[in-house]
Amino acid sequence: MHVIRCRTATGSVVFATDFQAGHAIRLEGSLADGFHRTFERVTVAELLPPVVPAAIIGIGLNYRRHAAEVGAKPPEYPVVFFKSPGAVVASGTTVLLPRTLTSTKVDYEAELAVVISRPARDVRPADALQYVGGYCCANDVSARDWQIERGGSQWSRGKSFDTFCPLGPGLVTADEIPDPNALAIGLRLNGETRQASNTADMIFSVREIIAFLSADTTLLPGTVILTGTPEGVGMGQKPPRFLQAGDVMEVEIAGLGTLRNTVG
Repeated sequence: MHVIRCRTATGSVVFATDFQAGHAIRLEGSLADGFHRTFERVTVAELLPPVVPAAIIGIGLNYRRHAAEVGAKPPEYPVVFFKSPGAVVASGTTVLLPRTLTSTKVDYEAELAVVISRPARDVRPADALQYVGGYCCANDVSARDWQIERGGSQWSRGKSFDTFCPLGPGLVTADEIPDPNALAIGLRLNGETRQASNTADMIFSVREIIAFLSADTTLLPGTVILTGTPEGVGMGQKPPRFLQAGDVMEVEIAGLGTLRNTVG
């Protein structure tokens, strides 16, 4: 099921499906318990991020060709960082360039986001997808100067500015995605294709990532896992091409739709 989270014309925040022409069918239930349709048609006044994350955990250098473009050796274990839940915004909103901690090296990263639907601890790879409630497009926006040059050897500062985690446009429930490691993934910048790959290029599969992150560690329902970005990021261009005000970013993943955000 394709699920959106939205604010209706009456001010209510609801989950809905069959979103088209400004209207949708309200859903009852939750990601953990499952959704079912009502007979209520609602007017969508504002599209919201499809999930309010309990946590956002990112995986770095997880595509073989991306590791090669930045001159990094493929990691032995998943590279883990955390991103502030306060960075989340919806499709159709503006990603803001930092103006207090000024950055001139803000970059895009198309990613597959995995949303955990029930507590997961010490999960085996073979069972990992049973803990996934759904998937959506993500853009792991990153200020490379604060990530790499001024980050104190950690990445979270450069990845946690407000608006730096667009998610959406909606959530696709896990039953519609039998293999999350067989999806075309890409990003267009101002209509020009910059990233074009497939989640099959991941070094660590979605199953392996969930197993690794849940080892001795409980992943709470609503945890969002960003699974890495393919080659073609702005930092890897020759010369590097970082985001500018007015740019339009479109992340597209097969079966999940298109996440579209402007830069301001």
